[in-house]
Amino acid sequence: MSFKIIVDSCCDLTPAQLQEECFQSVPLTIHVGEHVFVDDASFDQSELLWRMRESPVAPHTSCPSPAQYLDAFDDTVDDIYVVTLSALLSGSHNAAAQARSLWLEEHPSANVHIFNSCSASAGEVLVALKIKELAQSGMDFTTVVSQVSRYINEMKTYFVLENLDNLRKNGRLTRVQSLVTSTLRIKLLMGSTPEGEICKKGQAMSVKQALGKMVALMAEDAKHVGRTLSIVHCNCLERAFYLKELAMKQCGFSDILISDTGGISTVYANDGGVVAAY
Repeated sequence: MSFKIIVDSCCDLTPAQLQEECFQSVPLTIHVGEHVFVDDASFDQSELLWRMRESPVAPHTSCPSPAQYLDAFDDTVDDIYVVTLSALLSGSHNAAAQARSLWLEEHPSANVHIFNSCSASAGEVLVALKIKELAQSGMDFTTVVSQVSRYINEMKTYFVLENLDNLRKNGRLTRVQSLVTSTLRIKLLMGSTPEGEICKKGQAMSVKQALGKMVALMAEDAKHVGRTLSIVHCNCLERAFYLKELAMKQCGFSDILISDTGGISTVYANDGGVVAAY
């Protein structure tokens, strides 16, 4: 069975992976003041980081339109799978679902499924690669959907932030919290709920300590054994390798992948941020 995997651009597959025939990315758009960044191959991470540092207001993002998803749908393949970032964080999932409804009006027998990753970045990477693995094995559409949905339900996502500017500008930190975290240089260990909302998992006095706490949480979870760990970093490859080394020593992952943040994940993670999922 032929298949296609469409992802939104918060899915941080490597450039080499995105060149594979089965993948296509649909871009979100980032607005920083009057500056607009399209999250595609033209994206310039260093310029976005600079613009965000200089801007007194928080960046905001725009999800793809249903028409953009429709353009990515393909009637020459048997099965179409779409992976979006958490429906609680973006309208990307809703836009993809609208595109599916429109597509089925013209192609009523088509196999199209929209996966809400309930995650972002590294989590979306794992979902996309799991679909590829199962579809390439010859598994039928219904079984792929069932197994990937279960995989999403069991997936965990964590991230550590170096820079709290976007949280502060977006009003996610109160004035007191912002003052305390800035003065004490506290680093937050964040995660996602099963539904895909952002939640606090802990804090530390340094990024290394926060990464250590992240790995400790992973090691406590027996479900990690034999799974793939996806690590995505924003302009901090050394931290990504540090996290990988910790995980190799303390956990039983079968494989560990490292990639860079695209535009949307750069907004979320900000400079120095690290996202991990398994």
